[in-house]
Amino acid sequence: MDHDDLRNWSKRAADWAHGYHAGLRDRPVRPRVAPGSVATRLPAQAPEDPEPIERIFTDFETLLVPAMTHWQHPRFFAYFPANAAPASMLAEQLANAIAAQCMLWQTSPAATELEAVATGWMRRALGLPERFSATIHDSATVATLSAVITMREAASAGQGNANGLFSLPRLRLYASEQTHSSVDKAVRVAGLGQANLVRIPTDATLAMAHGELDSAIRADLAAGHRPAGVILAVGGTSVGACDRLRAAIGVAKSHGLPVHVDAAWAGSAMICPEFRALWEGVEEADSVVVNPHKWLGVQFDCSIQFLTNPAQQIRSLSLKPAYLATAGAATTDYSDWTLPLGRRFRALKLWMTLRAYGLQELRRRIRNHVAWASQLAEAVATHPRLLITTPPVLSLFTFAHREGDTATDALLGRINDDGRVYLTPSRHFGKSVIRVQVGQFDCTRDDVMMVARVLRELA
Repeated sequence: MDHDDLRNWSKRAADWAHGYHAGLRDRPVRPRVAPGSVATRLPAQAPEDPEPIERIFTDFETLLVPAMTHWQHPRFFAYFPANAAPASMLAEQLANAIAAQCMLWQTSPAATELEAVATGWMRRALGLPERFSATIHDSATVATLSAVITMREAASAGQGNANGLFSLPRLRLYASEQTHSSVDKAVRVAGLGQANLVRIPTDATLAMAHGELDSAIRADLAAGHRPAGVILAVGGTSVGACDRLRAAIGVAKSHGLPVHVDAAWAGSAMICPEFRALWEGVEEADSVVVNPHKWLGVQFDCSIQFLTNPAQQIRSLSLKPAYLATAGAATTDYSDWTLPLGRRFRALKLWMTLRAYGLQELRRRIRNHVAWASQLAEAVATHPRLLITTPPVLSLFTFAHREGDTATDALLGRINDDGRVYLTPSRHFGKSVIRVQVGQFDCTRDDVMMVARVLRELA
């Protein structure tokens, strides 16, 4: 396949994509396939000779697409959608064509400078102060890991990187019971150990009990441990829990501890000023992560980490041999801000999406999703066999079957086997619940209320 072939097949792929998206409502959101059923239909080894692209494309259409879960389906209400607005898809095509490795300013000057501009647009749109700088990671998991490593190095005065953690006191991190599992992964990968992530109980609102945070820090100091940082949630993945940032950050700062805020999905809603009460006090945090690839239509992967002092993270993560040095004027090299050296041209899709839709249109979509989720929750609450277990936080709520876990789990299985909508499970206070998360870029009110229709038929 050469570039002439690519031109022809790119046009055919664009036509296929148009038809695919136009017909998504006619497909089940999640396929009914058994594990291993796709692999058994594929050859065990790669071909020795080239195969015609026509045959490859046909196999893509017939073998792979029917066995995919359709994340762009307008009735995808599971997890949180990884949206892909058309403008973002176009940007990815252009970035793929350029195929740049954007690790340094000198390897991609425009990509580096566009990243600073586009993340600056996002900072202003979210209402964050000027003192925040930002970089784009692939996911919130890497952003949180980067923040945790920075906390580790600050608490160890750089000894973690230099000599390891063996001779240091136990470094301790603090997070609420509602924070995402990426925090657990970060403490493991950063070498702190799962036992040194202190889960702080939550209060009746599911926010971290900041008095308990203070007590935990004081107890660790008395035991000879070394507190390293606090991680807070705005929009926990399970049920949407939000910590009261100002109070918790106040406790952290009273002990001289840095704070990272995970606002991966809910943070995008802060482009709407009326929702900013959910992260009041965020301006006092040291690090904040927001994923435009969730609610703003920017194609995965695009996770922005905002930092008040990037120099600390750069000292923790930068490793620059001579062959990566840039001669002459000082430049920003975003590979110094994160773990991977290699970086994709992610800023292009953020920039193009913000321009193609504008903040007002993006706000309209988010406001619709929040309103429709509330209306759906009201409809679910009227069902005699169901109960709302957590009320909507923005566009996320949970419910359960009144007959208990077995009935709840069975209901979820029937819903997803039916295929008209896709929901996912969680646990809340030890009980099975079903999550509803409204956020797919092109969904309508009718799509959202389809959940109520399915529940009337299946519950």
